[in-house]
Amino acid sequence: MRKQGRFKISYNWTWTLASAVLALALWQISVTMFQLPPYVLPKPSAVWTALIAGLTASPSSRSSFWFQLADTLEGTLYGFLIAAALGISLAALMSEYRVVRRLLFPYVVWLQSLPKIAIAPLFVIWFGYATLSKVAMATTITLFPVLLNSLEGFAVVERDRLQLMKSLDASRWQTFWMIKLPSAMPFIFAGLNLGIVYALLGTLLAEFLGSQRGIGVVITQLESVSDTAGIFAILVVLAVVSYLLIAFMRALQQHFVFWSGSEQTVDVDVTPPRKRRRGRSGS
Repeated sequence: MRKQGRFKISYNWTWTLASAVLALALWQISVTMFQLPPYVLPKPSAVWTALIAGLTASPSSRSSFWFQLADTLEGTLYGFLIAAALGISLAALMSEYRVVRRLLFPYVVWLQSLPKIAIAPLFVIWFGYATLSKVAMATTITLFPVLLNSLEGFAVVERDRLQLMKSLDASRWQTFWMIKLPSAMPFIFAGLNLGIVYALLGTLLAEFLGSQRGIGVVITQLESVSDTAGIFAILVVLAVVSYLLIAFMRALQQHFVFWSGSEQTVDVDVTPPRKRRRGRSGS
């Protein structure tokens, strides 16, 4: 089984690398064949040069991708943690108390229905151009998916388990901690997996509209000088960062919600029915 798993992983990575090489080749051929200007579509070599220049620059320099990325990740992580704490806590209260749900749910839906690009300038005015406005924007965008998935998880608990706790004369919070919360963990992590990406998008949105540092600020500066190769290089960095954030969340999910894994083994008797009957009769 381990050899098959290793073969499957290497097989997937082989196809991924092959498709990436094919895409780069088609990219290079298209630029050369149609003679596209660099500000429309740069060559892969130009993007690679810009990527290396941004990654190898001094981390204390504003031209370094690491310098700008650190500020973006700071707003992303703080916003994600605040949204996760608020979302799970509000979902728990709303699932336990109908009054809280009736009072808060309309406001949550109203907040989610508002276009976030219209709220972002208010956050810049209220919190300034520092990290706080990024955190506020990331929290606002991340809150709804975490809250909604957590609320759904608390609502789908099996009734037999709840009746068992009731027969044992368990309190409301004992039932919550021992039954509802573990059952809702897969749904909670589903919301967190979405939320970590939304937090990054919210931080970038705040940086686009007004900030002093961050990857979004660099993209805006490169746009003003039509440096398309630099923008593509930053998109590569953001793709890698997003992948690592999602991989980290899935690793946490496998650690804390190990019982909900899809890899389950079931013993199946593949003996034909006639042979089973003969074996039973002979015994």
